[in-house]
Amino acid sequence: MSGGFGFLDIILFAMLAAFLIYRLRSVLGKRTGHQQKRADPFARAKDARETASDNVISLPDRTPADAGGEAAPDTPLAAGLTQIKIADPSFDTKTFLEGAQTAFEMVVNAFAAGDGKILNMLLSKEVYENFASAIRARELANHTQETTLAGIKSVDILEAEMRGTEAVITIKFVSDQINATIDENGEVVDGDRNAVVEVTDIWTFARDTKSPDPNWKLIATRSPN
Repeated sequence: MSGGFGFLDIILFAMLAAFLIYRLRSVLGKRTGHQQKRADPFARAKDARETASDNVISLPDRTPADAGGEAAPDTPLAAGLTQIKIADPSFDTKTFLEGAQTAFEMVVNAFAAGDGKILNMLLSKEVYENFASAIRARELANHTQETTLAGIKSVDILEAEMRGTEAVITIKFVSDQINATIDENGEVVDGDRNAVVEVTDIWTFARDTKSPDPNWKLIATRSPN
């Protein structure tokens, strides 16, 4: 009898252990909904990009050229980035570069498509007016713009500084693009539909670090000297 009860105890303990393992796996294998994601300063831009991506090719490598997102120590650039981090402890250089690259794609695409809604969201008032003026001139001439962003070769921070409470960062983008301006008869009047051209743009982004709005805006554009 005692041997029979010992065998039965072993079976009961085995069943209890199996039940506990099953419960642990069912709990640990589920997401609770409390996991937090890093805030993205260009989150609004990424959401909107899905509505204006017809002319943008998926890029094979989305990693910024400066993968670490760090400037050389003891330089004005490093000092500027440090000041921005002091003003906004949540600022992360690598995350900013990734967001800037996304914004660059969106602006290039939106300008070609004449999408003022997206441009207004990403640009300062002054820059938006310049872009909108160029789009209106193009429309008056019955021209359309065809732009394909074939790839982004590098994304590098050139300058960073604080202007009062405003963080200001200047970036150099080097990209491969196909650009052509088409007239009302479908003829190319500028550019080449079949030529991939390397384009260098220098853009300056800014954000008020005291504002609850985490989004940066493009406040200036220029070409290299």
